[in-house]
Amino acid sequence: MELKLFDSKSVSVSDVDLVGRPCSSMLSNSRGGRIFPWFCSHRGVSPKVSYSNTSSKAIQSAGQEKLGVETFSYRFNGTNGTRSTLFSREMRVLDAIDDEYGGVVVDPQRLPVNPSSFATVLHSSLSHWKMQGKKGVWLKLPAERSELVPIAVKEGFQYHHAERGYVMLTYWIPEGPCMLPSNASHHVGVGGFVINDNNEVLVVQEKHYAPALVGLWKIPTGFILEAEEISTGVVREIKEETGIDTEFVEVIAFRHAHNVAFEKSDLFFVCMLRPLSTQIAVDDIEIQAAKWMPLDEFVEQPLIQGDCMFKKIIDICIARLGKRYCGLSAQQLVSKFDGKLSSLYYNVTEAQDLNCQGL
Repeated sequence: MELKLFDSKSVSVSDVDLVGRPCSSMLSNSRGGRIFPWFCSHRGVSPKVSYSNTSSKAIQSAGQEKLGVETFSYRFNGTNGTRSTLFSREMRVLDAIDDEYGGVVVDPQRLPVNPSSFATVLHSSLSHWKMQGKKGVWLKLPAERSELVPIAVKEGFQYHHAERGYVMLTYWIPEGPCMLPSNASHHVGVGGFVINDNNEVLVVQEKHYAPALVGLWKIPTGFILEAEEISTGVVREIKEETGIDTEFVEVIAFRHAHNVAFEKSDLFFVCMLRPLSTQIAVDDIEIQAAKWMPLDEFVEQPLIQGDCMFKKIIDICIARLGKRYCGLSAQQLVSKFDGKLSSLYYNVTEAQDLNCQGL
């Protein structure tokens, strides 16, 4: 853990859980830390306390696990002429880094090996972070350390999200409502409208479908992967399902729906693409059949004509083919706010822009 050589901060007496106990009770700590001898003064009112982090080292327990140890000096400044009180304590804390919002992120690779040690160190870490005025705590527990989850929950941590290899838990230290961001709220899907020079649309029939969609020939669809662009994700999905290589042209429209799967919302982007190959190779795991279908035949399907959403999407795609509608083109830009490369999807702003002149 990277620590400052000297870090001083003033807090009120109420923030220190050692205040108000008899002096003799402070010579040892039931949670594993050592508290050095100190001198007491009980006269006066409204004293203030400051602490200093003066050293940091690593200790190794009998179980051969390395834990961070910090030594803190506390000074109670009396009022009305009373003397100051000074004591020091050694506290084991979890390795963590500060985030940019006043919280901490625990290092998942340097957790105590022993669950009992973890419980002790987690408790003392929360006390330490509260003393420092920290806000949110992010605790990522790898799947192989799942035995630590109930310990963290008992301490007051809440589930945030889970992936294949870990579960993320959070703890909000200040009083009042938690200000940590919630888990991701949306799935992102794509559909590819691909039409060739013969005015034929690339369509598929899926192996797994709702009973209401029996017999429907539809455009290839799928979900975007983590850290994948919409423009590259739709090209990948079409290739996987049909074997057809394509080039992304525009986002034609998108649909926003709620409570689609596991109470998550869903964003579905309909994209226009240009075919770069013609030979179909069906993915027999997901797709029952695929083919090039005349546009008129595709549009006249009863399930297309009978569904306002399907019909509206196809109407927009046909309007785009007739150059009566412009979609959203993608341009990669870097913002000064985060310094990262992002894709901005926008409509044309100049008449001579070639992106809106047809396929």
